[in-house]
Amino acid sequence: MQSINSVLVLGAGGLGAAYGTAIHATKPGLVSFLADGSRARRLRQEGVVVNGTLFFLPVVEPQGSSGAESVTEGTPASDETNAADLILLTVKYHHLPHAVELMRPCVGPDTVILSLLNGIDSEEILARSFKSEQILHGMSLGIDAVREGNQVQCSSLGTVYFGRANNEHISPEVRLIQELFTECGITYETPADMIRTLWWKFMINVGINQVSAVLEQPYRAFQQPGHARGLMVTAMREVISLAAQRGIDISEKDIEKWNTVIPRLSPEGKTSMLQDVEGRRKTEVEMLAAKVVELGKELQVPTPVNTVLMEILKAKEEAYAR
Repeated sequence: MQSINSVLVLGAGGLGAAYGTAIHATKPGLVSFLADGSRARRLRQEGVVVNGTLFFLPVVEPQGSSGAESVTEGTPASDETNAADLILLTVKYHHLPHAVELMRPCVGPDTVILSLLNGIDSEEILARSFKSEQILHGMSLGIDAVREGNQVQCSSLGTVYFGRANNEHISPEVRLIQELFTECGITYETPADMIRTLWWKFMINVGINQVSAVLEQPYRAFQQPGHARGLMVTAMREVISLAAQRGIDISEKDIEKWNTVIPRLSPEGKTSMLQDVEGRRKTEVEMLAAKVVELGKELQVPTPVNTVLMEILKAKEEAYAR
């Protein structure tokens, strides 16, 4: 990739809408949503409203659709006419298998995929379908986007952490994305050790996302000492124990670092998992508590708090299906 001339955002929820429109506002015509079926139709008909402003970004639909910038299903990934330079992946974890098939016709030999999914294994999953050198590690921290329908409220874009696993030397494609983010006002960091940073975010999500969803409370409940914050920290400590067995250097200092971030979030802001619970939608519990429990069994590390969180969240999902 010599330059970034086309960006696809796959996932038009709070995260995708916020970052997609931030790029669009600075570089109109550069970014499109990648979607299919009813999602593509809604995006074309309704657009997305971010902080009161209506945006109609182009929609790329691989299966082809009237009015969309279509890419024919089955087009070889090597056909650079259809290939994007950069794909920002912002879908929910349980939508990842479908996302892989959706983006396949849009991935050429020089396409770079930046996954902003929560968790620690989306990049590994993507590497089963695409070349590992095309996949960057990524995460977003501190964004407080809240989505209801096609309406998104976002007071902070937070910080995007991204790069190769090791970034002691910045690769050319990472440099190009840094330049794009700078132009579009998206704050970023490229840590030297990206794997450690992913585990830090995993630890945070295991705590704040799950506990906020179980308690059905916004960030306000965690911005001062109390039982909610204590439960969040206890869940996080189980991840620290797992990381130690994996040789990942995260510690209590990383919890302290997160506790300096919480006060900067909107008190009435909500985690993505809390938004899913309130919307009676499938949560990402498999990516968080279930992954902690799975690793706990593998590494012989007790994970009682995450076991309970997992059971409560799965029980909520069962209730939605009734």
